[in-house]
Amino acid sequence: MSILFEETTINSMTLPNRMVRSATWEGMCESNGEPTQKLTDFYCTLARGGIGLIITGYTFVTPEGKQLPGKMGIHSDDFADAYKNMTASVHDAGGKIAIQLVHAGGQTDSETAGCQPLAPSGVKVAQFPEMPAELTKDQIKNIVAAFGKGARRAKEWGFDAVQLHGAHGYLINQFLSPLTNRRDDEYGGSIENRSRFLFEVYNSVRDAVGPDFPVLIKLNAADNLEGGLQVDDAVVVAGKLSEAGIDAIEISGGTPASGDESPARMKINKPEKEAYHLDMAKKVKESVMCPIMVVGGIRSLEVVERVIGDEGLDYVSMARPLIREPDLANRWQGGDRSPAKCISCNGCFMPGLKEGGIYCVVEKKEKEKGEE
Repeated sequence: MSILFEETTINSMTLPNRMVRSATWEGMCESNGEPTQKLTDFYCTLARGGIGLIITGYTFVTPEGKQLPGKMGIHSDDFADAYKNMTASVHDAGGKIAIQLVHAGGQTDSETAGCQPLAPSGVKVAQFPEMPAELTKDQIKNIVAAFGKGARRAKEWGFDAVQLHGAHGYLINQFLSPLTNRRDDEYGGSIENRSRFLFEVYNSVRDAVGPDFPVLIKLNAADNLEGGLQVDDAVVVAGKLSEAGIDAIEISGGTPASGDESPARMKINKPEKEAYHLDMAKKVKESVMCPIMVVGGIRSLEVVERVIGDEGLDYVSMARPLIREPDLANRWQGGDRSPAKCISCNGCFMPGLKEGGIYCVVEKKEKEKGEE
């Protein structure tokens, strides 16, 4: 059997294989952030498809940290029943589910956030829709506490793990990046200072869930922007996270302003274009003791087996291929080794804005054509 389908553990969580559904926005929540049955059913389909770990879409910990419509929130105890239904349903379907916690920071807008966006510094950069306000220390303290409260709720409501979103230009990444963090206090300047917010968030979350509950992070190894976070600093941060007890690190890269080197690159149509964060993930792997996941254009089983078997990484993460084929893990395990059908067109996200939920538009067109 392929090394991909070995059973593994992350802290107290046992996973049936090394395939991870990486977080993506689904657009299937109420306007206040409460998850819907449609979203729960979406995750259950992934669970029945055999994916080892489902990481939910990015979930805001405070209302002003919301970015897109239909985005999930975990800022209110009022959502307990919906979340308990979600986790119980996924478990009944045979799956494991982690919730990704995020604050969008300067990457939201006033209309969505309900106030001027908040960021480490009041600077306008390409990835920000508008000029943000610089966070006060009291506001930083409140956001740190909100991450902890969100993690507490997640554990109480049945999630198997939490993941911090420290990538793709959101608030944790904004503090890490010298492009968006121009502060001259203890949160700015050196990488030790720029990572202070991240470690305060991590400690808040760890205190809330205890030592035996898995805490993961999605971390940019580089922003792929002039003046942004570089891989050498990311390696330092990853090493310190490992020392602090993080249970796994998912390596990604880029921001919405990173052009062809954005997180969700297009036209991944041959193996040489796959696993485009692999080299950075290998550098991080050398500095840590915890498992490393790598995301970014993974489409074929041969590349997956090389990443895990030859390159020594621990898990592979995918998002877009599982929108088209939620049963990809079962297909590969069953012996059909053909690549994922995803063509990396990014068309799946538009229905989330216009129709209340993402889906593969290519697959829909193919079905409609076949019915003609």
